Amino acid sequence: MDELSHPKGVWEHRHEVQIVDCRETYEWVAGRIEGALHIPLNAILAGQLDGLDPSKPVVVVCRSGNRSELGALMLQARGFEAHNLEGGMEEWERQGLPFTTPDGAPGRVA
Repeated sequence: MDELSHPKGVWEHRHEVQIVDCRETYEWVAGRIEGALHIPLNAILAGQLDGLDPSKPVVVVCRSGNRSELGALMLQARGFEAHNLEGGMEEWERQGLPFTTPDGAPGRVA
């Protein structure tokens, strides 16, 4: 596994990558990685990739790592260097890494 597939590696390189959260809106609002873009999985599958720079690596995240695996594969098929965050937001939380809500409060995994 490369380090962009693991929470601590993503955290350490967060300024060098694009983090795409492919969860549903209610999950995104409950808690997200600071600076992540919200592009739901259905939008990724439909090719609606507004705001993504194809020259920069992408890390896709969901709750557990299943939806984001599909999202990463789709982005790879579209020419992106895309990585799946193994274990998703559940693993991110287990590792004690920070995430927030739109109002700046501490996040939770929904």
